[in-house]
Amino acid sequence: MTRRAAVLLLTGPPAARACPPGVAPDAFARALAEDVADLLADLPGLDPLVAAAPDRVADAEDLVWPGTPVLETGLGTPADVFAALAVRGYDEAAVVVADAPDLPGLLVAKPFSALSGALVAAAPAVGGGLIALATRLPAPDWLPLDVSLDDQYAVERLISAAPPGELALTQAWRRLRSRADLACLDPDLEGWEATRALLG
Repeated sequence: MTRRAAVLLLTGPPAARACPPGVAPDAFARALAEDVADLLADLPGLDPLVAAAPDRVADAEDLVWPGTPVLETGLGTPADVFAALAVRGYDEAAVVVADAPDLPGLLVAKPFSALSGALVAAAPAVGGGLIALATRLPAPDWLPLDVSLDDQYAVERLISAAPPGELALTQAWRRLRSRADLACLDPDLEGWEATRALLG
């Protein structure tokens, strides 16, 4: 049976540029991450984990269900996380951003489905960067060690590095990186309860 991990990636300072006036940036970042963590915990066939930079481990442990593994990642890159998961015996893994609270579960599942024909699958973020990056483990040597989900040109770098047929691109989705992005949240879309409660 294939072991699959879906990992919420918490690195760097909590994003605050999208935080609306009157809301504490830390509380806003926590709500976004909590919604993504809840989404990953509900997906069938995937083990939910959190990978956190050393200064974010306490944040990570505070927003997940008891028993959810928290990996401390030194470099904070997807490649770093993938290496740790390969050691743990996983066959496939995806890292997911913490600032897409309304991300549909199907968009996390699609990169895993794409791995049936490719070694790496990427879900682009609207406006640059990535929503998720998935790979078979161990990750292929061509995957750039320093590529990040916040890298504006991550998709272009992956396309440039990948041999023919080894990279799949899946459906794009939005991230909350500016206050203007808040207008894209759909009240009729299921999920994002923590963010919805904070903004309500």
